[in-house]
Amino acid sequence: MTSSLSRGRPPRVPSHISVRVAHAVLGAAAGLVWLVLPGMTSQNEAPVAIKEPGPAASAAAAPADEASGTDLVLPVAAVGAAGLLAGYGYIRRVRRTRDRTTPGSAATPPPPASDPPPAGPDEEAREALVLADDRLRAARAELGFAEARYGPEAVAPFAAALAQAGHEWAVAARMRQRYDHGEPAEEAARRHTLAGIVGRCAEAERRLDAEAEDFARLRRLTENEGLEAALTVAEERFRELAGRALAADSVLAGLRERYAPTATAAVVGNLEQAKDRLLFSTTRLNRARQSADADDMDRAARQLRSAEGAVTQAAVFVDGVERRAGELRAAEETVPAALTGAQAELARVRRQAPADSGTPEGELRSRLLNADAVLASVRQEITARRPYDPMAVLRRIVRAVGAAVPERGGVLGAAALLVARASADAAEDRVATHRGVVGATARTRLAEARRLLADGDPADRTAADALALEALDLAERDVLAHGTPYTGPDAGPEGAAGTGGAVLGGVVPAADPESGPPSGF
Repeated sequence: MTSSLSRGRPPRVPSHISVRVAHAVLGAAAGLVWLVLPGMTSQNEAPVAIKEPGPAASAAAAPADEASGTDLVLPVAAVGAAGLLAGYGYIRRVRRTRDRTTPGSAATPPPPASDPPPAGPDEEAREALVLADDRLRAARAELGFAEARYGPEAVAPFAAALAQAGHEWAVAARMRQRYDHGEPAEEAARRHTLAGIVGRCAEAERRLDAEAEDFARLRRLTENEGLEAALTVAEERFRELAGRALAADSVLAGLRERYAPTATAAVVGNLEQAKDRLLFSTTRLNRARQSADADDMDRAARQLRSAEGAVTQAAVFVDGVERRAGELRAAEETVPAALTGAQAELARVRRQAPADSGTPEGELRSRLLNADAVLASVRQEITARRPYDPMAVLRRIVRAVGAAVPERGGVLGAAALLVARASADAAEDRVATHRGVVGATARTRLAEARRLLADGDPADRTAADALALEALDLAERDVLAHGTPYTGPDAGPEGAAGTGGAVLGGVVPAADPESGPPSGF
């Protein structure tokens, strides 16, 4: 009866060492026979008496000696071959033993490749936030083109669904923001929070999915009439943006002359990227018409939607330059009033009793001295008759005075709102135009900044500004870390022109740009 242990073992492979030794012995025996064989043959012949070895005898003896030497070559070769065969067998056996994959072997190779482990709850929540946010942004772009074609009333149900989906995502982002700051603290509650984030994101996408068929029927991109109308709208917006990009180029040049380099840092490269998106969109619009002429309506619809996404992002770049010009003008006009208001607030705090401020007297005095130093530095900077950054100057005033006067309104409150909105808009532009690589953390920080601004509490405006700046910095890091995720061949104006930027912006997927953009509705 075989034991359970022996039944579980693999059958033993018989050792080949004994076989190799037997081969060596047989080879040696064969060589010995060849050595003895000439002597045995000479004994069978009749003996011949030789009295004197004459010349003839000597001549005959020489060939005999040569034949005897020749007879030794084959036995010696046989013995050598046998030795080599035995040595080769032994070496091969040793190598086999070393390369065996049995447990305990010194040279055990790694196990075969397996599927990567599934993503953990934290990574799953991050991916859900990014995917849902991408769909919301794509849906907003689609809705904009549909509204331009059919009017606000026709798209009202889809706008309502988009707003509901956006609310679900905003709740998920708020949950993630609190999670990143350690709330809740209990491990079980944190796992529940991650599951809730995934569920909220899934609900946001479900609301968009529920309107997908009706939205497709509204646009009718796979029908000649609907496609032609949509192409007309996209081409009109393309031409408008091309003209605005040229005008924005001169606007940006004027900003660079008037202000310090940091004032325009947020929009550096905007126009180049806008032109890149427009190049991509004109290529896709041409392909859409070619596909429609070939009666390939599905491909035509994909090309059109790609062009619409690129045109939308080109508009973001151009709008960013125009908006920045307005922000800098407003900040420049606000700086003198902010200085006056800040001085008045500091004087008011000095007049009241230290206990009324709620801050220890020594700490309050330190904050007031720091605010005085900041205001003096600002006055010196703006009177030096050199280009400066009015937005940065305004931020310094707001933060310095805010440390000593937490709750403020009036001109300082307006200045804080202007600064925070500018930061949030800059971060929004960066996420929107680089969403192909921007991760969840930058998006959640931006969402929290937007929430604080929407609440309208003046005390939260500095915090909103800080969160927006953090979101912008995180988005920049993501872009630098990933680069352009498109590695396809550069096929020229009719091929991959602008595709790298479109992939970076999430307009088309990196794996297959020809498959069209990710769906919104």
